[in-house]
Order: sequence, then structure tokens, then C-alpha cells
Amino acid sequence: MTEISTLEQLQENQKELEQNIENYSIPFAFGLGLATKSTSGNILDVHYPAPQLGSDPYTCALVANAVNWGGQTGTFELDEQTMRRIASILESVENNIGYTEESTQVIQPILDAALNTDSPNGDRIVVASFISDSGDEPVDAIDAYLRLHLLSTRLVRPHEIDLTGIFGKLTNCVWTNLGPFEVEGFNVKKIQLQAQGTEILVHGLDKFPRMTDYVIPTGVRIADANRVRLGAHLSDGTTVMHEGFCNFNAGTLGASMVEGRISAGVVVGDGSDIGGGASIMGTLSGGGSEVISIGENCLLGAEAGIGISLGNNCIVEAGLYVTAGTLVLTPDGSIVKASNLSGQNDLLFRRNSQTGKVEAIYRGDNSSWQGLNEELHKN
Repeated sequence: MTEISTLEQLQENQKELEQNIENYSIPFAFGLGLATKSTSGNILDVHYPAPQLGSDPYTCALVANAVNWGGQTGTFELDEQTMRRIASILESVENNIGYTEESTQVIQPILDAALNTDSPNGDRIVVASFISDSGDEPVDAIDAYLRLHLLSTRLVRPHEIDLTGIFGKLTNCVWTNLGPFEVEGFNVKKIQLQAQGTEILVHGLDKFPRMTDYVIPTGVRIADANRVRLGAHLSDGTTVMHEGFCNFNAGTLGASMVEGRISAGVVVGDGSDIGGGASIMGTLSGGGSEVISIGENCLLGAEAGIGISLGNNCIVEAGLYVTAGTLVLTPDGSIVKASNLSGQNDLLFRRNSQTGKVEAIYRGDNSSWQGLNEELHKN
């Protein structure tokens, strides 16, 4: 290959690389990652330091050509020789023309980690994942981890990429300070490590790891990292307090205070507050299919809960759980199921302390809810 010394030569080389692959088109998403592969051949986890959403087409074309990508959603394990060749080309390009995309900067560290890290839980390998279209289903764990990284790095919002069947693609792991281990045989491995003087602490047994072990989003506060799964989408300005929780494919779209539970699939709008102990029904339990959302500038009171969506400027009083079938007295005096009010703006849901009936009343300008405490939300 002729050494690239100008931007024009890089663009020409990119075209040549793309032409080498039949029906090539830039994939929806692409990533180079460092994976943990167990002795039994299972992918335990993958870390993508710089997942791409079409932002680095040259590196994508270079890797696609190296692994002979066929244009369909798929994943690859890269050997040392291939990675060294890719790293050498990108280093030359960077030195000659200053090409410093984020994805090029992580390639050498990924390679070094794969070659030089002595891991007690398996092998460190370099992997590549191509997602041709956002509507394609995950094909394996390598693919699934890229999708979770895309969500937590805020490159995609919840529900903007297909996660169908993701549970079946991931391995249930023992998550420790030394990384993930397979469940089978872990007790023996633990005592062996302790005999060698290596401290090992278990902090979870799950298919999903903590987000903060892989992604640190800017402008966010998380009081207890154990309560935010990889695949959570936390927008700039969000605070998750100690009892707050956020599942994968769920999260916030603006500055929000989270002191309760955001279940899988749930999206919370800008300026909304999820009170202490509050709960929002997700789509994973009970066969639910409706995606629950909370609009902007809402308050879900302490120990409250919803199984319907809230529009903008809504309140659910503390301790009140409004499910889809809850009978609600409306401002015009009629009684309807709460599902009929799902998504409507400017409603206050409360239980009448004298009659016990659940009521929905319109909120006025003199409402006691005057928005979030701005001082609490400074990150």
C-alpha cells in the first residue's frame, strides 16, 4: 500500500477499500473492542472505548477490509497480525496528515491490553462489530455490548436501536474487581486467587454489568454505581441518588433527579423528578408491551408509581400508584380508567383523603410544584 501523505490520498484509499467489499455501505454503527473470552469459549464482556456512529468512515473501511466484512450485521475476532497492520497504517496516517479520530487513538491501547494483560478469567481478545442497520437484531454478545455502549455513550437514545433477544446473547457472569468470571467453577478459582494473595471481591451476579465500569458520561452524578446498568442512557445534568436505579434501554433525555426506579424501556423527559422509592413499570415484567414515558417538568412523588405515561407538567402524589386499570375521577366528574389519560399534559393525580377516590385535576399556575431545585441539579 502506498504511504498516505495527504487528505486526498486518504479519501482515495477509503474509496478503494470500500470498493473491495461488494455492496459496501457505511454501517449504522461500528466498534473495535477488548473482549474477555472464557476458557469455555464464552464472551463474558466487551469494552468499546470509542464506539462509532458513522463518524470515522476511514477506520471503519480499513477494518472492514481487513476482516472481509460482507456488509451484513456481524462480528469478528481479530488476530495480532491483523491488528498490528491496522495500527501501523493508522499511525502512519496520523503522523503524516494529523488524522486523529477518537477510534484511531484507542486501537494501539486495545492491542497492548490484549497482548500484555494477564487475566485470571480468560483471554483478552480484540473484536470488531458492525451493525448494518439500527433495526437489525443483535447477533451475539460482541454485537450486544456495542449496542449497550451506544446507549450509555448517548450516541443513540432508548428504543433507537433493536435489542430484541439481547438476554439470550449475554452470559450470566460473576462480576468482580478483577472483571467478569464464568459462574461455573468460580468458587475454585476464587480460592486459588486468594491462595496466591490476590484479593477478589464479588459485587454482582448478572448478565449486565455496571455502566460505570465501561462508560463514564459527562455532566452526570451517580451516587451508587451498582444501581445503573450498562445500556442506561443518562443525559447531561442527570443525578441518580443512592436509591435511584436505571435499567438498560432506559433513562433520561435532560436534567433529571432520579431517586426512584427507571425500569427497562422507560424514558424520562427534561426537568422531571423521580421521587425516593418511586417506581415506573417497564416492558420486561408481566408481558407488558406499552412503552411508558414521563414528559418534561413532571414529579413522581416519593413511593409513588405509574403504569401509564405522563405528559408534560404532571404530578403523581406521594404514595399513589396509578396503573392502567386504576379508576380515576376526572375534572368533569366522569370516572375513567387511567389508561385513557395516558400521555396527557398538566394533570395532578392524587387520592382524595376523605373519599379515598383517585382523582385527576388540572394543574394551574399556582400549583405547589414549581419545578426542580436548580441547586441540586448542578453537575
